[in-house]
Amino acid sequence: MTLVLGIDTSTDVRVGVARDGEILSRRHVADTRQHVEQLIPLTRAALTDAGAGLADVDLICVGLGPGPFTGLRVGIVAAQTLASVRGIPLHGVCSLDVIAAATTGPAEFVVATDARRKELYWARYVVGTPLAQRIDGPHVTAPEDLPPLPVVGPGVAAYADRLPAHAQPGPGDETVDAGLLAALGTALPSAGSQPLYLRRPDAAEPTRRKSALARTPVRRIKRPRA
Repeated sequence: MTLVLGIDTSTDVRVGVARDGEILSRRHVADTRQHVEQLIPLTRAALTDAGAGLADVDLICVGLGPGPFTGLRVGIVAAQTLASVRGIPLHGVCSLDVIAAATTGPAEFVVATDARRKELYWARYVVGTPLAQRIDGPHVTAPEDLPPLPVVGPGVAAYADRLPAHAQPGPGDETVDAGLLAALGTALPSAGSQPLYLRRPDAAEPTRRKSALARTPVRRIKRPRA
């Protein structure tokens, strides 16, 4: 019997636990700025709900994004640390694939999440067996640049007024289900081990050193007129 812990912080903070494909618990905090404070307590709570502890976990699945830099990094580093401490495998997946796996309806569709800066993270999928297959992406673009297909995911609500007229919202406004992430486990295609940032972080290293010395004001000397 395999106990799987699923962690995703590509949007807010989400944790799920599953055993042999059966979802045992889900926990999430709908706050995009509380990843550091909430993730570990949420993980403990989800495991407690499942009647288990970290020592019982056999595999950790983590969403690699795409997502904003800081929140995404918190989830991935936490998953890497827990897997290293336990000496168990870590399986990284594209977070958009988890939303796609829960989507039913159109034969071809787009999954989109809020990238902030008035943009969307998105990927294109076709219905497959047993899971939807990603055929394009992930990308980060303006909402107006999405393909002319049904769109699902939390990005729909964020930019519904800016989606192209031919890109109508699909069935539901799905989010990343960490319970499903844990239940599917390695059935979801590996996305490697690196975060899918897709663009540079807001914070950047300075190009030159800043002086720590107090600046002495420059006094201008007025010369007498000739």
